[in-house]
Amino acid sequence: MRRRAGPTPRPGPPGSPSPGGWVPSSGPSRAGITDAAVLAFALFTVIYHAAFLVELRPSVIFRIWLYCCAALAVLALVLGVVRAVRRRRAPAPPPAVADAEPPGTRRWWWLAVGLVTGALGIGAAVTAGVAGLVSWWVPTGLGLAASVGAALLARRAWLARSDPQEPIATGWQALFVLLVSAGVAVSSLYMARNSKDDVFYVGKSVWVAERDIVPLRDFLFTENVAAPLSTQPPTASIEVFAGALARFLGMHAADATWFVLLPALAVLAVLALWRLVHRWAPRRPVLAFIVAIAYLYLVVGSDAALGTFHLPRLYEGKGMFVSAVIPLMWVYLTDWFESRSTWKLFLVAALSVVATGLSTTSAIILPLLVGAAGLAMLLVGRWGAALSAGVAALAYPVGAVLVSRLALGPVASAGGETQFFDAEGTYRRTLLVGVLGVIGGLALWLSPLLVRGRTPRLLAAGAALTMSVLFVPGVLEALAEASGVSAVLWRVPWILALPGLIGILCTVGLPRLKWSSRLVGLVVASALIFCFATFGVPMWHKDSFVEVASRPLWKLPQQRLEIVRWIDGLPREPGLLLAPSTLMRVAPVVSSRLRVVMPRDGYLVEYDQNSDFVRDRQRLAAFADGTAIASDAEVKASIERLNVTTICVYWVNLQARDTLKRLGYEMYARRFAPGAVRCFRQP
Repeated sequence: MRRRAGPTPRPGPPGSPSPGGWVPSSGPSRAGITDAAVLAFALFTVIYHAAFLVELRPSVIFRIWLYCCAALAVLALVLGVVRAVRRRRAPAPPPAVADAEPPGTRRWWWLAVGLVTGALGIGAAVTAGVAGLVSWWVPTGLGLAASVGAALLARRAWLARSDPQEPIATGWQALFVLLVSAGVAVSSLYMARNSKDDVFYVGKSVWVAERDIVPLRDFLFTENVAAPLSTQPPTASIEVFAGALARFLGMHAADATWFVLLPALAVLAVLALWRLVHRWAPRRPVLAFIVAIAYLYLVVGSDAALGTFHLPRLYEGKGMFVSAVIPLMWVYLTDWFESRSTWKLFLVAALSVVATGLSTTSAIILPLLVGAAGLAMLLVGRWGAALSAGVAALAYPVGAVLVSRLALGPVASAGGETQFFDAEGTYRRTLLVGVLGVIGGLALWLSPLLVRGRTPRLLAAGAALTMSVLFVPGVLEALAEASGVSAVLWRVPWILALPGLIGILCTVGLPRLKWSSRLVGLVVASALIFCFATFGVPMWHKDSFVEVASRPLWKLPQQRLEIVRWIDGLPREPGLLLAPSTLMRVAPVVSSRLRVVMPRDGYLVEYDQNSDFVRDRQRLAAFADGTAIASDAEVKASIERLNVTTICVYWVNLQARDTLKRLGYEMYARRFAPGAVRCFRQP
């Protein structure tokens, strides 16, 4: 007989097992830290968005936020005391009784399905990671078949209601995780990755800190005059938060971002990863956590590797989105689907607000993640649960996108379609190729067979099935055509929380062989870390473009930073600064008052390429770089149209120096090696 699923049981008092076998897993300290951070930043984002209506200054927004946080902290303390008193007075709940295996179930049949699914998943991972030796249809077909088999197995496990009770984190586990998070936070101070996007993200924080204004229009090429980038509407609040924090502390915005905010974000990202691993791992969560951290440190190098978006770029909203929001969203959805707690659903909604405040990428990735979770819920007939999760997780992000698009217009095609990677290219950018690509594929297609039973397994199967469909040739192309934002679709594998799933690979066990299972887990973990170290590029390697220093430093090339600071200290007339492109990218991070001709050429893509606004900047940047020297008349006309008053070039750029002398410029400042620079102005 087939067993019919009954109503979802409600949990008992916190800390006690519920009829569904659910127990809070993260402990009060780790869950309290991450949940409080989620609620706090969600509150700041809501206040920041509401402030658009009355044009409040960032400093005022920040103070209002502080007052609200203090009031909510007092309220939480009072409610905590009340709940503690009620728990002591409440009778103990009856012990949970696991349901027996449904009678008449053909175990041998499901065992065969599991073996075939595992074999298909391994085949898909191997063929996907071998870098073009077979048609992409081979791993696509194998992976799709494996994900369907995993979904059927997960559905059966959920309906059987026979999953074991989840253990609570022990004290030594909590201490270990906190120590690791503190170590990661400290290491963030000593490593710097030169990111071209810093001119926008950190530059915006510098603008906010120095001017106490939220730049709603372009602040890089003009003084908040030209239209903003259509791909970067002012919905993200993380840069404004960093600038307001710096102004409140009386610090430079880059100091506040890299020395205060980044370590705090590193702690939260590590705790978020731990919460996912502990919530989903069926056994040995600490070992899985170690493997996941090792993956983030040892597999960097590529500009799309997940390690690149973790520690080196957490202060950029998209880095925190993929490193913390994605794993936390899976945790919150798991907790809510098992407990049906209104509070857990509220946390899902709050985390969606956080995602909106971190990055515009969330408007693309979050619906895919929630769709994968909703698909998993539909597999077991939970239509109401799927709808509730969708509304809670997508109402705010979708609303923010609609409002911003109505106010600013649609995304410019030039900005949204600068690049596109098909399914095969998307896989190999994020999950990588070779041995590392095979490991990533194993995490994708085998994790639904390895994670903790019932809800985690169901959600993992939904994620695997969704990604397998997206990897079918033509699906991403159709999504790009429908959305108009093909440039960011290579990030769709972010929905997987891949580092955590890779760590869970070492939790494989052997039935009824406890010590042998532990040995197998240690062997798999050692093999994984060995592969990371052998085939990956560690974070501190030069190929990861990370500079390691003996002291905390700004995340910029230090010689360029020194030159720009020297230029900033020179007497200059009002107007634009022309310098080599590498120096002009640093200038907005040093000061919003140091206006330059070309902060970054990539941001010109949305402007009219035939206009003087673009051509003058391109011509003068090539002139200062020494790559293409235009005629004297063209250089002079561009300088006059852009109101360039100071020109600095490297001493080796002899053509530029000769041109400036012919145009009547005089050298009024010089800097000797390293980084020999000469600066010119009109007499």
